[in-house]
Amino acid sequence: MTRSSAPQTALIIAIASLASSVAFLDSTVVNVALPAIERELGGGLATQQWTVDAYLLTLSSLILLAGSVSDAYGRLLVLRIGLIGFGVASIAVGLAGDPLFLIIARAVQGAAGAFLVPSSLALITSLLSGHERSRAIGMWTAFTTGATLVGPLLGGIFVDLLSWRYAFLINVIPVAVTLWLVTRLSVRDERRADAGIDVLGAAMCTAGLGGMVFALIEQPNLGWSSPAIWMPLAAGAALFAAFLVRQRTARHPILPLDLFRARNYWTGNLSTLFVYAALSLNGFVVGVYLQEGAGLSATLAGLASLPTTVLLIALSPWAGSLAERLGGRLFMTVGPLVMAGGALMLLLVGEDFDYWWQVLPGLLVFGLGLAATVSPLTATILGAIDADRSGIASAVNNAVARVAGLVVIAFLAPIVGGTLDLGGFHRAAIVTAALMALGGLIAFAGIRRVPEPTPAS
Repeated sequence: MTRSSAPQTALIIAIASLASSVAFLDSTVVNVALPAIERELGGGLATQQWTVDAYLLTLSSLILLAGSVSDAYGRLLVLRIGLIGFGVASIAVGLAGDPLFLIIARAVQGAAGAFLVPSSLALITSLLSGHERSRAIGMWTAFTTGATLVGPLLGGIFVDLLSWRYAFLINVIPVAVTLWLVTRLSVRDERRADAGIDVLGAAMCTAGLGGMVFALIEQPNLGWSSPAIWMPLAAGAALFAAFLVRQRTARHPILPLDLFRARNYWTGNLSTLFVYAALSLNGFVVGVYLQEGAGLSATLAGLASLPTTVLLIALSPWAGSLAERLGGRLFMTVGPLVMAGGALMLLLVGEDFDYWWQVLPGLLVFGLGLAATVSPLTATILGAIDADRSGIASAVNNAVARVAGLVVIAFLAPIVGGTLDLGGFHRAAIVTAALMALGGLIAFAGIRRVPEPTPAS
């Protein structure tokens, strides 16, 4: 793929942001729709958890494969596959008539989403450089993380005014727009001569994660002693371990372990694990509790996160540009610590609920910390790896973020104490703060300022 001309920069950013945003949007739009889905389709808490985790499972386990395919066969090809698959799966989710069909459709949707994220960000990292790339990454992270945060609002509006089904059917519009924008790009894909994919490794990764997550979700219902729990857990762990061993010798690994020789890359990914686990936990718990515990409508529950979204979109490009000059370490340390403080402020929520004094202050602080974190985090991690491997580097980082969310939601019942009442909400806020603080401290201890790699021609 050849480097873009200057007039194409805005188009590249628009395509990358739209493609990723639609995948990230659906990871949270579902949060406020969960009560309505459960009321209509049934299945209780298990259906709610699997509606979230089926999507995260396929997204996180296939994103490594998608990153490798993106680098080997072309970012635009992978992007088109992801967009078409995501649109079709979104229609299937919107038409679901029972929990099983819904969960299967969500899994397919997550699989398609896996092909959107690494290929879209790789467009930026491979076609842009220097200050232009830093600012583009800042805009990309603002839009994609903003989509994650605005998801509950859109979901709430659809739930209250129409149906939860429209929260998924609406995806057809941005998918169609992005497909059209891709046709306006002047760059073309170039297939690598030695291209190849470790399909067996991808299957091992998917099955391994699936077994472990199934056990974590169903353990509260069946107990650790049940063969239906410990057998999938053991088999999943063994398969995933075998997958990691295989990646050391596979000719075309989907997880090149040599990426982790770069200090900023492995440290940044470790920080990502804790920060995004906290983000997923906070988003899920706030979206559900404000409806089921505080009695807000789905729309009001979605509006609750709007201040955080506004701060993120407004400040992320600025934070990305500033981090380019000062280094990412400061932002990756202070940002999560500020978010930890915002999470602890949610302990103000009491039986006599008051959004303005109990919730809004914490969300504003949380938004400031989030805006300071996401763009420098992404830029620092990808800046540690050569541009010609930006697809897989982005895929690994996004897989870490999605696995973090997947695991923390799987552990939801133990975290909240079995039920999401006020006490469970407070416990989740404390766990969120602890995870954020760990992410910030890891960045402080491990991130170093290094020269940016020379982009591939």
